[in-house]
Amino acid sequence: MQNIVIAPAIMVGLGLFFGIILAIAYRFLRVEENPQIEEVDELLPGTNCGACGQPGCHSFAEEIVAGTQQPSGCTVASPDIIEIIADILDVDPGDQDKRVARLRCAGGKAQAHQIAEYRGFESCHAAALVSGGGKGCSWGCLGLADCEHACTFNVIQMNDNDLPVVDIDNCTACGDCVAICPRDLFEIVPLNHKLFIQCSIPLEGEAARILCSTACDACGRCVADAAPGLIRMENNLPIIDYSSGEIATIEATFRCPTASIQWLEGAQFEVKEKSQTPSDDPYARIL
Repeated sequence: MQNIVIAPAIMVGLGLFFGIILAIAYRFLRVEENPQIEEVDELLPGTNCGACGQPGCHSFAEEIVAGTQQPSGCTVASPDIIEIIADILDVDPGDQDKRVARLRCAGGKAQAHQIAEYRGFESCHAAALVSGGGKGCSWGCLGLADCEHACTFNVIQMNDNDLPVVDIDNCTACGDCVAICPRDLFEIVPLNHKLFIQCSIPLEGEAARILCSTACDACGRCVADAAPGLIRMENNLPIIDYSSGEIATIEATFRCPTASIQWLEGAQFEVKEKSQTPSDDPYARIL
């Protein structure tokens, strides 16, 4: 009985002892935080989306105050807020180049060949484990809306072709869609990068076209029609090098036989009410 009483008493005593030690250490060893960090943090949107490259808004506020980031690095804050932060810190707000999420695939249910009708759990991750959700293409969009559900800002909507449409006016480039897509099809790109490849199939010729009518067949016409050095072929897919210094123009899309390379002035795909009609592919079978 005595041991039962002594043991808790020792634990309580140790807790008090170390608590006092920690309190003393905090009093004499703590580092005072720059009050501007808190001021900037309160102006930031508080979404902690990570689009700025930091794990949260407070960390980004620390970077801004330290001078290692510019206020414009926050893609969620409005231009007015960016200017206010810059004025408080007396720094250059930086250029806020609009960035948006783009999908490296245009193979919706109307374009991609279906080898089966998927009726499992409505999730891209789940479908990826079961014959790719019924699509013959192992690289394309699965169309089951994981990106739509994951988007913190609700700017992704699936259309009737089972492709995600990003609201580019309200997209914050947070990267939720990039993180959730099981096939790594989303990419965060500057809005002014209008020339874009909407395919991820690493095949060529008929092998690619048989899987999807909008597949890149590696013909190389876009490379020939673009400014020298702007586009190169890698793994049977065009790679656009915007850092080359060459100017991208719409001419590179003119001779593409499958329209897999596009000149995007706005949203990537049309927004329509999603159809609820089942697949009419006579060759589809039920998984």
